[in-house]
Amino acid sequence: MRLPRPMQDVKTMNALLNGAERHALEAGENVPGPEHLLLSALALPDGSARRAFQRVGAEPDGLRAAIDQVHAEALAMIGVRSAHEQEMDEAIRANPPRARGVMKTTATAQEAFQAATKQAKADRSALLGAHFVAAVAELKEGTAPRALRAMGIDPSALAHAARQEIHGD
Repeated sequence: MRLPRPMQDVKTMNALLNGAERHALEAGENVPGPEHLLLSALALPDGSARRAFQRVGAEPDGLRAAIDQVHAEALAMIGVRSAHEQEMDEAIRANPPRARGVMKTTATAQEAFQAATKQAKADRSALLGAHFVAAVAELKEGTAPRALRAMGIDPSALAHAARQEIHGD
């Protein structure tokens, strides 16, 4: 038995936001950003986010490494990285910060989330991981677009692939 669309959408939103928070905390960040929404969308059971990545010839499982690479490069540019960065990264992942009540996200993550839900409503379709892929791929600045480019992905091509997934093309 399928859940009615509004209930299914709430279930999708909860899974997405909880997953984004988990990804952020595992990375040692207190507030999820668009890159964490994207990672979480890849794990949604509908599979549309993963298929959008595959449509552009990208390996979805490479996103985490690309995000880590972008963060390392940004920190190195300002001379913040230490000789012990691997140990620090492992320590953060082993003992991530804990969630503290109501989840907050970055303003950019909020914008992407709102754009995805607005598009699902306009499409009169169930909320899918591909809606979040399209919304994040349309961002012009930040970690998520830089990570996509580091993977060799054209963000506009990924947004187009995500829309194809949404519409079943």
